[in-house]
Amino acid sequence: MTSNNSHFVAPVDETPLLATDAVKTDHAPLSLWSDAWRKLRRRPLFIISALLILALVVVALFPGLFSSVPPNDACELGNSEGGPTAGHPFGFTFQGCDIYSRVIHGTQASLSVGILSVLCVLIIGVTFGAVAGYYGGWVDSVLARLGDIFFALPLVLGALVITQLPFFRENKSVWTVVFVISLLAWPQMARITRGAVIEVRNADFVTAAQALGVSKFRALLRHVLPNALAPIIVLATLELGVFIVAEATLSFLGIGLPQSIMSWGNDIAGAQASIRTHPQIMLYPAAALSITVLSFIMLGDAVRDALDPKSRQR
Repeated sequence: MTSNNSHFVAPVDETPLLATDAVKTDHAPLSLWSDAWRKLRRRPLFIISALLILALVVVALFPGLFSSVPPNDACELGNSEGGPTAGHPFGFTFQGCDIYSRVIHGTQASLSVGILSVLCVLIIGVTFGAVAGYYGGWVDSVLARLGDIFFALPLVLGALVITQLPFFRENKSVWTVVFVISLLAWPQMARITRGAVIEVRNADFVTAAQALGVSKFRALLRHVLPNALAPIIVLATLELGVFIVAEATLSFLGIGLPQSIMSWGNDIAGAQASIRTHPQIMLYPAAALSITVLSFIMLGDAVRDALDPKSRQR
């Protein structure tokens, strides 16, 4: 009687274990940032958004390269709500100003508010969040309650209250708008930073650094923060678009940038009177605003996917 419990063993030449278990040692392992850059370069979403943002930055820095018409000096009531003509492809506003020129020159103010607001939020939020997450205790409790106070204030409602103060009402400028946005928006950055720091602070390399005599503050700067930057960068990228929309919203409500400063929010607000008869006056600055915000959102999504630890394991 033959046994059915026979086993099959493949010949050695059919199972090249050396080739299967071989590990490439001629390439250094990729760091988080190298691997993220390798992924980003292959994503059409990142390439498209980066090109759009690069084009917007060039327009903001060198508006004279794209429009030779002075946006304010060329306003003539005789051209009020006029259609496109030679040298004026978008037509004219209710005041007879060239829409194309205003859209081009308005890029600078809108981008400036967004970028400066993000920088201020990074300074405030990362500082408070890193200190709270790393030291903990009563420091964490105090900063957390302080953040909750500002976090409970809606951006538009808080801006309405702050901008009615005499100083802000009499000194409208890019910096006052940046201050108001930064004052109300930093808690979100602080929360993300705090969580990232708490996740890293007990890592082995941080413990080893402290065992070698590195002070807590130096360990925070040199070892903890560099390894907690991924979610901070993602949030900063996404908030750029949010802050540009916030500036446009505040300017539309009349509490943002003064009318003397060209911005897409002011142009959208000025087009309200003509929206039924000449909707294109509002269409062009609104389209520029939408494309800009969409570009930063697309960039933020691409960066988030590239820096996501779960995607790195797949």
